[in-house]
Amino acid sequence: MNGDVALRVLDLVGIFVFGITGALVGVRKRLDVFGILVLAMVTGLGGGFIRDVLIGATPPAALVDWRYLVVPVAAGLLTFFLHPGIGRVERLVNIFDAAGLALFCVTGARKALDYGLPPLSAAMVGTIAGIGGGVIRDLLSGRVPVVLRSEIYATPAFLGATIVVAAHAAGYTAPWIAIAAAAVCFVIRLLAIRRGWNAPLPRTQ
Repeated sequence: MNGDVALRVLDLVGIFVFGITGALVGVRKRLDVFGILVLAMVTGLGGGFIRDVLIGATPPAALVDWRYLVVPVAAGLLTFFLHPGIGRVERLVNIFDAAGLALFCVTGARKALDYGLPPLSAAMVGTIAGIGGGVIRDLLSGRVPVVLRSEIYATPAFLGATIVVAAHAAGYTAPWIAIAAAAVCFVIRLLAIRRGWNAPLPRTQ
């Protein structure tokens, strides 16, 4: 599998898992099938739209490749018909959200590098791509965006993107590097949720 194919596969997998998180939030909010599909699409495609606009890859990939539109719809429909009991939904949202965050921070950084952005900018684009879909999902569903809550969220995304950028600067571009970087982001995010790792808070008097 060459680099371009690996990047596209990771991108589509990221859209799928983020689409599931959007659909699960819709289930939790008792939305109808249309509302669930809307949340699945904006969650799955939001980060990629932001990424492509920032790096000048216009029109965004979701508007020129039909697979980018079908994948989140499929994720939404699958979740609508097969979601588990409502008591387990929030835990699944967290797991799939961590997976989407990991995949998008990596693909965002890789695509930014391909478009000639410098390393720090590419890492920032990767981070924004990772958190963008979740922020849109939470705002539309009336939730406080997860990036503004206590457990660290953007930090694992930035770390995953930085691994990709650093490896690229050192001349390493093999697909396994992107997978390893995504795994690091995913594990750290899940540990942050499980153990309550928080970003520093201001001191109170």
